[in-house]
Amino acid sequence: MAFGAWKNHCAFYPGAVVGVLKNELRDYDTSKGTIRFPSDNPLPATLVRKLVKARIAKSAARRRR
Repeated sequence: MAFGAWKNHCAFYPGAVVGVLKNELRDYDTSKGTIRFPSDNPLPATLVRKLVKARIAKSAARRRR
């Protein structure tokens, strides 16, 4: 996971878990593994926590295989 900042927006790169929470991300500009949002309207902390937990679960499942 990573963060990025540009002149007109910021981005969070949680990977493929973006699709898992697509309903909660419908108000944001997303692609396969990226969420873009204006710097003056950051992602809610609760949503970031859900994305991180989903990414941890996905990684743990991959390790179990």
